[in-house]
Amino acid sequence: MTAGMSQPRKRHAFLGLRGRLLSTVAVAAAWSVGFAGAAPSALAEDVQSKQWYLKLMHAEEMWKTTTGEGVKVVVIDTGVNPSTSSLEGQVLKGLDATGAEGDETDDYNGHGTTMAELIAGTGRGGGIKGLAPGAKIIPMRVAGSGWETKEKLNSLDTTDAIRAAANSDAKIISMSFGNDFKLDKEIEAVRYAQSKGKLFFAAVGNDGKKANGPVYPAAYPEVVGVAATDQQGKASETSQHGEFVDIAAPGNDLPRWCDTRFESYCQGNGGTSAATAITSAAAALIWSAHPDWTANQVLNVLFDTAGRGDWEKGELSNYLGHGIIRPAVNILRGKGDPGAPDISPLTNEKTSGSAGSAAPSASASSQPEEKDKADDAAMAGSSTGTDDSSQLGLIIGGVAVVLVLGGGAFAVARKRRNA
Repeated sequence: MTAGMSQPRKRHAFLGLRGRLLSTVAVAAAWSVGFAGAAPSALAEDVQSKQWYLKLMHAEEMWKTTTGEGVKVVVIDTGVNPSTSSLEGQVLKGLDATGAEGDETDDYNGHGTTMAELIAGTGRGGGIKGLAPGAKIIPMRVAGSGWETKEKLNSLDTTDAIRAAANSDAKIISMSFGNDFKLDKEIEAVRYAQSKGKLFFAAVGNDGKKANGPVYPAAYPEVVGVAATDQQGKASETSQHGEFVDIAAPGNDLPRWCDTRFESYCQGNGGTSAATAITSAAAALIWSAHPDWTANQVLNVLFDTAGRGDWEKGELSNYLGHGIIRPAVNILRGKGDPGAPDISPLTNEKTSGSAGSAAPSASASSQPEEKDKADDAAMAGSSTGTDDSSQLGLIIGGVAVVLVLGGGAFAVARKRRNA
C-alpha cells in the first residue's frame, strides 16, 4: 500500500514496524487503482513524449552543460532492475536491506526501477529519459507493506539502507518510501547521513485528500520533503501538504513500468514519488555543475531558484514549500545563492561534514537581474479572498521566456514559517 493511498488503521497497528507505506504507487495493486480516471494503459508510442516536464525544464539545453556526470544517487526503494534499456550501465552495486531472498537488483514491483530511470535513465530503446542521464544509481532495496513473502524481513531495513547510503560515495539520497511513524533509529540514521554531507530527498506522500498527516523520513527536519504538481501547473490534489513540505516538482501523469515483467510502460500518476526522483535529478545536475559545493549549497540554490510567483522571500507554501524546482535557472543562467557551505537551509543550523568547501562560484548571485524581476512579475497572482490561499501562474524553466505550465494557475495554501 502506498503513502498516497490510505490503509485501515488496524493494518497499521497490526504490522507495526512493517506497516510501512510507499509514498506513491509501490505495490502491484496500487499501480492501477486509486488515481483519477481509468486504469492506465500501456504506452504504444515513445515514452519520452509523455515526459511533459522535460521540455518545460529546458532539459535538452541543460544537458549541453551538464548531464549529472560525476554524481551518484542512492535510490532507497523496491530494488532497481539494471537490465532495462534505459538503465544499462547506469546502476552500481548497492544493498539489499530486506533480509529476504534476492538482492537489490530484484525489483519486486517496478517502482524502484521507474524512480531510477526518472533520475538517470539514458532513454535508450525508447525508455524513460532521466533528468540527469549522466548520473549513476546505487540501489538500496527495502520492503514495502504490500510485498507478500513468507520470509522474515528486517524490521530496520530503511534504517540500515539510510546508514549504508550515508557511508557510500553517493552525494544524494532519494527515498520514495514513507512511514506513518517516527522511528528513533531512523532519526539517528538520518542525522548520520546529514553529518556525512548527504543531500536527502523524500516523498511527502499522496494522502492529501484524506488523512494528510506527516510521513517520515520526509517530515524529519534534516530531510527535504518533496510534494507533487500536475501537468496543468496545479499542486497535486493527492499530494500531502503541511509544514513538512520543502519543495515541489512534477509528479502527475508520467510514465512508469507497468509490472515486474518490464515489458511495457504505463501512464499514471507517479505523485510525490516521481517528484522526489525528479528533484533528486535536478540536484544532481546542479551538483555536477558545481562539484565544489556542499549539500547545503546545492539545496540553497534549489530553494532560491524555485518558481514561487508573487511570494516574498522567506514565505513558504504548505503545498509547494519554496516553490517548484527550476534547475535551468542555475544551469543556464548562473542564478541562485549557494549561501554558507556549513549552514543547513532546512534548519538554519550549522552542519558537520561540510568542511573544506570552496567559496561560492562567481557565477552565482543572490540578486535577480531585471529580466528575473520581469519573469516574476509575469507570474499572475490574485488573492482568492482567504488568508491562507492564492492563485498564481508558475514558470518551470524561466530561461528565455516565461513558461506557464498548461497556461493555467494553481491554488496553493501559504503560511509563513522559517525558511
